[in-house]
Amino acid sequence: MRKHSLLGILLLVAASLTAGPRDYTKYVNLFVGTAGHGHTHPGAIVPGGMIQPGPDTRQHGWDACSGYYYEDQTLNGFSHTRLSGTGCADLGDFLFMPIVGKADIKYIGEKEPDAQRMPYASPFRKSEEKAEPGYYRVLLDRYRVQAEITSTERTAIYRFTYPRDEQAGMILDLDYSIQDQTTYEMDFEAIDSYTLRARRRTGAWAYNHQVYFYAKFSQPFTYEVVRDTIKSSKRTEPRCKVVLHFANMQQPLLVKSAVSSVDYKGAEANLLQEIPAWDFDGVRRTAHDKWNAVLGRIELPANLEGSDLDEHLRIFYTAMYHAHISPALATDVDGRYLGMDLKIHQADAHTPNYTVFSMWDTFRALHPLLTIINPAQNQAYIRCLIRKGEEGGIVPKWELASNYTGCMIGYHFVSLAADAYAKGQRDFDTHKALMAGVRLAEYDTAGITQVLPKWKLRDEIMPAARRYKNELGYIPCDLTGESVAKALEYAYDDWCIAQMAEGEGETAIAARYNQFAKAYQQYFDPTVRFMRGKDKDGQWRTPFDPRSSQHRADDYCEGTAWQWTWFVPHDVDGLIALMGGKNAFAGKLDSLFAAPSEINGAELSPDISGLIGQYAHGNEPGHHTIHLYNYVDRPWRTQELVDSVLQSQYRNAPDGVSGNEDCGQMSAWYILNAMGFYQPCPGRPVYSIGRPLFPEVTIHLPGNKTFRILTKNNSRQAKYIKSVKLNGKPLRRPFFTHEELAAGGTLEMEMSARPTRWGR
Repeated sequence: MRKHSLLGILLLVAASLTAGPRDYTKYVNLFVGTAGHGHTHPGAIVPGGMIQPGPDTRQHGWDACSGYYYEDQTLNGFSHTRLSGTGCADLGDFLFMPIVGKADIKYIGEKEPDAQRMPYASPFRKSEEKAEPGYYRVLLDRYRVQAEITSTERTAIYRFTYPRDEQAGMILDLDYSIQDQTTYEMDFEAIDSYTLRARRRTGAWAYNHQVYFYAKFSQPFTYEVVRDTIKSSKRTEPRCKVVLHFANMQQPLLVKSAVSSVDYKGAEANLLQEIPAWDFDGVRRTAHDKWNAVLGRIELPANLEGSDLDEHLRIFYTAMYHAHISPALATDVDGRYLGMDLKIHQADAHTPNYTVFSMWDTFRALHPLLTIINPAQNQAYIRCLIRKGEEGGIVPKWELASNYTGCMIGYHFVSLAADAYAKGQRDFDTHKALMAGVRLAEYDTAGITQVLPKWKLRDEIMPAARRYKNELGYIPCDLTGESVAKALEYAYDDWCIAQMAEGEGETAIAARYNQFAKAYQQYFDPTVRFMRGKDKDGQWRTPFDPRSSQHRADDYCEGTAWQWTWFVPHDVDGLIALMGGKNAFAGKLDSLFAAPSEINGAELSPDISGLIGQYAHGNEPGHHTIHLYNYVDRPWRTQELVDSVLQSQYRNAPDGVSGNEDCGQMSAWYILNAMGFYQPCPGRPVYSIGRPLFPEVTIHLPGNKTFRILTKNNSRQAKYIKSVKLNGKPLRRPFFTHEELAAGGTLEMEMSARPTRWGR
């Protein structure tokens, strides 16, 4: 008996020594969001990678935003840059397509038709497609070539396995891009029989996008270049395709490629430093380990595999994956980068350059999540944004490839800065951040250095709404579009400025912006109990339909009055008072979720999706709304509605996201709420308790601390909270602070199948 016991112990010890770290990547489904309108992609990238190589199946249309759509059955090839989960499209630079036999390329000297399928495209089968964090593989049926991809931060490596004794080749398509882009410049050069480089400068969403490309091949090649031009109404655009030929292909072809926004030297240095050897499998293992470290910052129990929570285990870690794709690195290995003034700058190790800042989306949940699991990285983003403001004259609100896109509304850099500031995370110049926020809030078109069309500066980057807000005290709906949405977001952003100003001792700024923060009150019409547009004469816009939507052409932004009326996160008590007190407020909230889900209008916003009543989870303006019940003594409603969204709006399937992924925002909402809490107002370091999905969650915090969330009697039916303890002491409020979380400890919840009086 004793021998058997000793043997068991020894076996357990041996197993523990050989088991190694837990593999979180196996739970990630890279195809989630690639169907529906999620706009994600399954390419082979590392967290925040500058290069994003992967499969391209389409170029045109709203569902081509990432270049890949799950339902497509042909591949155009593999490009090196892209966006994931956005509502707009761009990039798709330098497309590789391995071929066998004669290259099927066509040049007719005119604009190519909007066909999704290129002449050289290949069918593929889903059964022959595999994607995991840091790795992608597919078999191209037309050519019988197996393509594999993995990457580092700045460099990709491919492994192409051709059929033996066939005429092997490769197309490098310099024309290829996602959506209709204007090509300004294009160059190609073969350095030697193993090495090539190319450059292109285009204009689309990123008005002036330049990228350099450098590639080395494991086998020598010969090549031919096919050039042409196309003429449009305004210019003649260059076109170029390169066909590479390989002899005696008896083993897989390896290709290393790198990009740079600076110059050829930068692209070459990126390649040589990050992948010096021809070690595909080694790069793949390193990419896997990088992802595993990121995913493991939040630990769910391994015994959830195969349980009734298995689906949510996979949704959770897929969400963690999506939350770490952007912002993306945009600095070469030597520290150089392209600045907002479109000049080359040198970064230090403390402040690298990043791109893809979708702040209208991500200020709500992604950046608050980062303040918990990776505050150092979040502060690096803030430092980067401050510097972008110095280079270009103003902090961008949606930056892409060092371009002011002017996309969306608000000036939510101030939310990122104020939230970090309130949480004591101040590894950035706090006074510079404050003054950059003030610069955003004041109408001033001077000093914005990038050459832009006048309309873009006037309408998008520095809209007149900011002048009306400051000079008239409100934004007339007949003088500018999306007036109500802009006014509500400005009021919140101005509150963020006031919070930082108070902390920095800038009392005059604080007083001014605290007053601006109350401007939301002017838009509440008590006769209809909605936020509503006012014209220049101070009259309510008529007719009024709270379900009406005219995409980007009404008083709201990608939403309706039903969704926008609740956007006063900084002053919920004030909004409650406007609506007549807690009972009236709760009744109005109930109506939001009970109303018919129809939207009216000829040009409906496609972003209004994921409807529960008139609550639209598929778009961001209402993401805090469910938690407002906690402010009016109805926490059980927050709990059951959080549960409803977690169960109905997220699935482990290609169409498993109810709207655009929006650069990690949709996923961050899920992560936080699945753990059991959410931050309704970034800038106020308070978390609202909802409905935890899992029996145990361990958040690994900086400084080797942990915050554990333990849930007793949790089940699909038991979605209501019966009691809560924080570090062993009863917690009777449905809120806790960031300070309490960051200190480490344990949050214990006991659940019930029926609503309780806890938290009221």
